[in-house]
Amino acid sequence: MATTHEFINLVDLASARVGGRALATNDDFFAPKANLVKPGPAVFIPDKYTSRGKWMDGWESRRRRVPGHDWCIVRLGMRGVVHGVNVDTSHFTGNYPSHCSIEAVDMAGGPKRPIYATEGEPWTTLLEKSALRGNGDNFFPISNHRPWTHLRLSIYPDGGVARLRVYGEVAVDWARVAPKGRLVDLASVTNGGLFLDASDTHYGTRGALIMPDRAKNMGDGWETKRRRGPGYDWAIVRLGATGVVSKVEIDTNHYKGNYPDRASLEGCLAPGASPERLHTAAWSTILPQTKLSANKRHVYSGKQLQPVGAVSHVRLNIFPDGGVSRLRIHGTLART
Repeated sequence: MATTHEFINLVDLASARVGGRALATNDDFFAPKANLVKPGPAVFIPDKYTSRGKWMDGWESRRRRVPGHDWCIVRLGMRGVVHGVNVDTSHFTGNYPSHCSIEAVDMAGGPKRPIYATEGEPWTTLLEKSALRGNGDNFFPISNHRPWTHLRLSIYPDGGVARLRVYGEVAVDWARVAPKGRLVDLASVTNGGLFLDASDTHYGTRGALIMPDRAKNMGDGWETKRRRGPGYDWAIVRLGATGVVSKVEIDTNHYKGNYPDRASLEGCLAPGASPERLHTAAWSTILPQTKLSANKRHVYSGKQLQPVGAVSHVRLNIFPDGGVSRLRIHGTLART
């Protein structure tokens, strides 16, 4: 289903890829709750069954024969402000819930068992009971912009949900993450970095460039199609906070016959700028065009980098095309 919601361009705070986890549920008889936060899209295997019934790639409760409804509590991988959700019912056709609702708490240690199913406090309603459609996306904007650590997805009365996507912005405690000028990865998704725009995202996974850890395989990165004309490809990352860059890592891990020949990095100071505005921003060179190697972590610092002062965004340019698995922008917070 097409959507015009801008929140889908934000990071999925609940994804297992960033530490999200389905903590508890009252019932996952047919399909386990852990599937809710899997990073990839749900799949359907027609002839696959388990001892309990049809195998489904999602969370599915049994058919309810008594009053009430089912629920699942999800711990966000990163505490953050939720701007929208997708209650994805892909492949659930005659077994999806008719409605859902979502509540939230902000608890560092997480909710304890006695309040898992409690109505009202300490839970805050983010989404009132809303109708769902089967076998597809169900996008809902969220207007409460406080940061949260856990969500409770309630389904009415029972059924299956393939994925819960929680789109938002990471709430970073910079006093803890970067005290007294500590060097941090300003581009990391865990520090509020956001993969904002790119010339081409034909292969790989959107946003993988700034994900934690090194890439698992060639699909876990940013890779463009083969360029057949003049020019080069680029990707823009919004830093989690405005900062001064002192070290850059460009990792071509797993890219062997398809790594870029060369790369450069630019920065600009345009806090809050839209992708459209960034296309015409004044970009300054941080790392001049430099040769890359296959399947290697490249680290640049000191005199290899040009001082440009504080930047809010960086643009990685690759020549002429290819794949980069990770980009690390180590720096210090700009003085305010």
